[in-house]
Parts: sequence; C-alpha cells; structure tokens
Amino acid sequence: MNSLSTRRVLLGITGGIAAYKSAELTRLLIKAGAEVRVVMTQAATQFITPLTLQALSGNRVHTALLDAEAEAGMGHIELARWPDLILIAPASANFIAKLADGKADDILSTLLLATKAPIAVAPAMNQAMWANVATQENLGVLAARGVKVLGPASGEQACGDVGLGRMLEPPEIATLCAAMFGAGLLAGLRVTITAGPTQEAIDPVRYISNRSSGKMAYALATEAAAAGAQVTLISGPVALATPERVKRIDVISAQQMLAASLEAAAQCDIFIGVAAVADYRPEQIATQKIKKGAATMTLELVKNPDIISTIAALDRRPFTVGFAAETIDVERHGAEKLQRKSLDLLFANDANATLGSDNISATALWPQGSMALGPASKRRVAVQMLELLRQQYDLKHSQA
Repeated sequence: MNSLSTRRVLLGITGGIAAYKSAELTRLLIKAGAEVRVVMTQAATQFITPLTLQALSGNRVHTALLDAEAEAGMGHIELARWPDLILIAPASANFIAKLADGKADDILSTLLLATKAPIAVAPAMNQAMWANVATQENLGVLAARGVKVLGPASGEQACGDVGLGRMLEPPEIATLCAAMFGAGLLAGLRVTITAGPTQEAIDPVRYISNRSSGKMAYALATEAAAAGAQVTLISGPVALATPERVKRIDVISAQQMLAASLEAAAQCDIFIGVAAVADYRPEQIATQKIKKGAATMTLELVKNPDIISTIAALDRRPFTVGFAAETIDVERHGAEKLQRKSLDLLFANDANATLGSDNISATALWPQGSMALGPASKRRVAVQMLELLRQQYDLKHSQA
C-alpha cells in the first residue's frame, strides 16, 4: 500500500457498533504511511472514545462544530482543506441520508460540504436498513456525485441477522483506499535532503557563510513529497517556508548538519546533498565580539567535514546524490567530484547563473552517462532530477 505514503486521510466515524473497527483501521492507515486525523459524531463517541483514536492517530480528535482553538473558530473549514481523502467508516444509514440531503448540522457533515477532497464511505448497518429503498436511493445520489462506496460485506450482524450490511474489515478498506491513489514515483521511499548554507561562527555576531538560497533543495523536497516519499529536510538558515508533508530539521553549522545527516542516513533510502556546506570554519570562536583595531586581521581556518563523502563511505550507505555548484568547467569538475566522492549520481550547475535564481540548468552525471536538464524553473528541473534519480536507483538495486 505504498500509494498511501504521505497521504492525508481524514477518518470520519459515525454511530454504530462497527465503530470499534475504526481503531484498527486507523492503525493500518498509519502503518501504510498515511497521516490520519479523526472526526467523530456525538453518536460515535458512545461506541468508542475519542481518547482511543487520539492515542492511535497522534492527533487531536474533533467532535465539535465550533472550535474555540481553531482560527476564527472555524475548525471544520481548516479540516476541509487538509485531507487528500475523507473516509467515513463506519457510515451509518442515518449519516448516508444526511450526506445525500446535503445537511450540515455537525462537524463531520459540515466539513463534507466544504471540502474538495474525494470522499469514500464504508456503510455499516442492519441488513434490512441496507435493503431499504430509501438507503439505496441515497447511495445512488452519492455515487452520482462521485462518492466511493466501499462495501458492505455480507455475514452475521451484531443484532443476530445475517445478510448485507456489515462494514468491510479494516485491511480491505485500507487496500481500497490505497487503490484510489496512483503509486507515486517515490512512494514508500525515505529521502533525506540537505539544504541551504551553513554558518560558521567567528564570534557571537559574525560568521562565515555563502550565498546559497536553498531554493533548489526546497524544490526537490516539495516534489519528492508530492511523489510519495517520506522526506526529511536538513536545512541551514534560509528564508523559505517548510514544504508540506516534509519533516524539517534546522541546523546552523557544518558540524551540526553532519550529525543530523548521519542520523538520518541510517534510516533513509536516498540521500541528496544539495546544501552549500562551508568548506572551512574558524579554528577558534571568540566568546565576545571582536573589536575593530588593527588595519589587518588574520583568521585561522580549519577544514570542515565533507558531509556527502562521509555518507557515501558508510558501510550501509543510502543511494547517494551530490550537487556541484561550479563557476568554470562545470561538467569536468562535476565528473571529478562524482568519482572522487564515490557518488551514485551528481547534478552540476553554473553557480554564476543560478545562485538565488528561481531557474536552473544542470548536467546530470553518473558513472555510465550524463544528461542535460533545463533550463527551466527549479520546480520543473526538480521533477526531471527525481525521475532520473528513480531510474538510477532502480538500476542499482536490480544489479545488487
């Protein structure tokens, strides 16, 4: 079920004995990589507690239409904008009727009117209620609106009847939800990306750094997350917002970035070193601001660790991708760096043309070939980079 990786699923629970299965459904969705938030009707809370679903989902459970903690008290509007899929499981006969009529008298029915996300319902009711013409007409209305109806199953029911109306079992519902999403290019893969510059302190108010904006790394993180990857972004100081669905770790110095990279590399499949890490740092950091005095000043520097080389040298290394921002002989220097650092793939670009820009052209280099990418926006080139990366990743693992 890799297609659920990084997907946002809002699970709506309505009143019915099958609500107890929603706990297992929540666990399975999260295990498949989805982020789950839960909304419950008041009737649902009589069958299973919000605390149970909160513990399983890791998120606060919503039960009230007007939320004093939400922006302007409009919790349902915020929730309606959040998911990739709204799943109602169990969906009672009453709630199906309410949804067909377009009523909005609680948080769950209201956010369904306000959302643009696809909706799926997993009916759960007595077999006579399922067979009732009113229920079937309501389901026909929902199907005509594009609502997916998952089930129901046939079998023994809590009331003792036997027939159609049982909610599908949680594994089957999770599988059907996964099928609603096409498998992303990087679905199920864990990707770590370093971004931006590092700052190497001279004293409490001064540092050595460079002009990296972080835009290329953030574009890659955005597109990798959209392609289904679980993305960790290790970022130096930049003026950029964290992309959606991306875990961001903020660092300042090269040594901090190395420590974070080593920890992330032990758990990832792909490591992409985009950060412009300072090659040197001051040997001594003054504890107080250095006062202006002599006409000249000597600053002793020591070499910083080479992060991408360190990752590539690990015994159990991830697929390792580097970047080379050069000012002359871009392709030649990139090819040398690819070989010297034992990388699987490298993207070389002209720093003069791309620093701070929203556009880029680059040359992709790998041990058996090369390819020109761009010129285009960094977002567009990021997509091209990830497509090539996936090809090379699959090729390497097919030969392993």
